[in-house]
Amino acid sequence: MIEDTETIDEFLVQHTADVEEAIRKAAATEIMPRFRQLAAHEVDQKSGPHDLVTDADRNAERYLTQVLGDLLPGSVVVGEEAVHADPETYEAIQGDAPVWIVDPVDGTRQFVRGETGFCTLIALARHGELLASWTYAPARDQLATAVRGGGAFLDGVRLRSGAPDPGRDLEVATSHPDYTTDAQKRALLGLWADGVRTRPCGSAGLEYLAIARGELDATAFSWEAAWDHAAGLLLVEEAGGAHLTLTGEPFRITGGNALPFTAARDAATARRVMELLRAS
Repeated sequence: MIEDTETIDEFLVQHTADVEEAIRKAAATEIMPRFRQLAAHEVDQKSGPHDLVTDADRNAERYLTQVLGDLLPGSVVVGEEAVHADPETYEAIQGDAPVWIVDPVDGTRQFVRGETGFCTLIALARHGELLASWTYAPARDQLATAVRGGGAFLDGVRLRSGAPDPGRDLEVATSHPDYTTDAQKRALLGLWADGVRTRPCGSAGLEYLAIARGELDATAFSWEAAWDHAAGLLLVEEAGGAHLTLTGEPFRITGGNALPFTAARDAATARRVMELLRAS
């Protein structure tokens, strides 16, 4: 059993390349061979037509669960598909063991449509603190990584999100209406304001990457599944960005957040978006 964060830090120094290799192999063997090749029987609905799962999701998650668990003895894996099968497994995020948070294919709808806007998301956390993350977009051959206190990188190049240009409209990616309550819909209406341009979000992981690259100003999301947010939130933080919930607190991967919440290129932008969300 891993005893402390210092030991996990040592693990990351020694095995980051092994994690990257596992992610690339999962994509090469389970995801990309099915890209634009999916048969009808390889695609299923979960909660509805906007919530899809494919054989690529299931098989990639099984592979990553085995490899990541073996790499870090005493760790546990919380994967999107495993939680769908057994919701109680999500509680491991709040436990004492280091936890791998896995979304094998983030942006499954895009993957099913044959679009390149999907990625594999991996985060390593303990006691609710994000320690490292990997965002891999295999169809675009992009790998973004972050280690707490060590910066954010895309294909080895340091990412710095910066601040939006003064006087320019803020671009904000928002939750799909199907995933919002009536109260959240009202809050999101606050973004229909002068100086703000909204658009529906795609893959959450790639939206976070766009923020870390300074290509998107902010998000406004209304769901808190850790596999969608954990990797990207650390990436944004390490690139210089910030995230806030409706109570003014940072988003917690352990849950209980006041929604919707925002992640943004810098703290000032996060506060501005949150003020608009609260105003409606």
